[in-house]
Amino acid sequence: MSKPNPFDVVIVGAGAAGVGCGVILRHLEINDFTLLERGAHVGESFRRWPREMRFITPSFTSNSFGQTDLNAIAPYTSPAFTLQSEHPNGHEYAAYLRAVAGHYQLPVQTGVEVKAIERADGLFTLDTNRGYLDARFVIWAAGEFQHPRRHPFPGAELCKHNSQVRAWKNLPGEDVIVIGGYESGMDAALHLAELGKRVRVLERSDVWERPGHDPSNSLSTFTLERLRVARKTRRIQLISGADVQGVEQKNGDYVVRGPGRQRWLTDAPPILATGFDTSARQIAPLFEWREDGFPMLTTHDESTLAPGLFLAGPGVRQQKFIFCFIYKFRQRFAVIADQIAQRLGVDAAPLTLYRQHGMYLDDLACCGDQCAC
Repeated sequence: MSKPNPFDVVIVGAGAAGVGCGVILRHLEINDFTLLERGAHVGESFRRWPREMRFITPSFTSNSFGQTDLNAIAPYTSPAFTLQSEHPNGHEYAAYLRAVAGHYQLPVQTGVEVKAIERADGLFTLDTNRGYLDARFVIWAAGEFQHPRRHPFPGAELCKHNSQVRAWKNLPGEDVIVIGGYESGMDAALHLAELGKRVRVLERSDVWERPGHDPSNSLSTFTLERLRVARKTRRIQLISGADVQGVEQKNGDYVVRGPGRQRWLTDAPPILATGFDTSARQIAPLFEWREDGFPMLTTHDESTLAPGLFLAGPGVRQQKFIFCFIYKFRQRFAVIADQIAQRLGVDAAPLTLYRQHGMYLDDLACCGDQCAC
């Protein structure tokens, strides 16, 4: 792993954000970089999705009309065209990422886990399971899926987080409780109902009744459409105002406790759909932290504590804006690349391509209540 001279850029993670950032460095002809992936494959986290889980954002081949597929991470690419799938599953999308990485000959190193990062004298030193390496810039693109929130209340260890499920068809029990009613919870509930199981979804809010144009805050139209069909079967019960306080096991059953005397009983381990934490917690000392638990970033998605360290992917927050979907966070790749290019003295003109394809959002003032970003 050692290299006599530091890399210009090290990208941590070879998922959607990491591969997308690697492609943009190729466009800029910044070639002294590497991608470190702790898994065995490009797109490893997508490969770990439950088999039935699919993208809620649709993929459509529209490059010939000057519009980019919502799930594409690079111009002139389209998961819809590559996969012939409108709502790809995790394994399919990982195949798309591998195809893009292969086409651009990205220097991906798999099986490399970053244990710590230190910054001194303007350089970053990455401590990995294969040794040390240095870099002028680091793009942290390690994602979230490998960091599930598994302990939101007492007894959560009796539950099964949705990220631990390899296939919903293998889940035991006929009466299942899902804790959490946003996208991952509803996806779990819908697949279980399709398998003929009775499903109760417990959620503090009534997100399924909340109107909104942003799927970061309300259910997507894809999910709402599926939910309307599923509710006709009467296999799904949506319970709002259910603030789960804990889970315990009694006489072989699982008891989910709410406030007061609220109790829900099931014969199968409840499913936790409680979301994920940002992977940036792995290098927490290099960031300041917002009150909502996300890293504090400059307007260029750079750490406010460690200049040269950038965050890419679903953990990016700017003011009140959430960049947690691919069609959102891919708009920030060029923002990061532009900064790196300027500091390396590289011509940033190729980034015009990203503007032309609607993949370069550097003016957050454009984002208002009616803006889809």
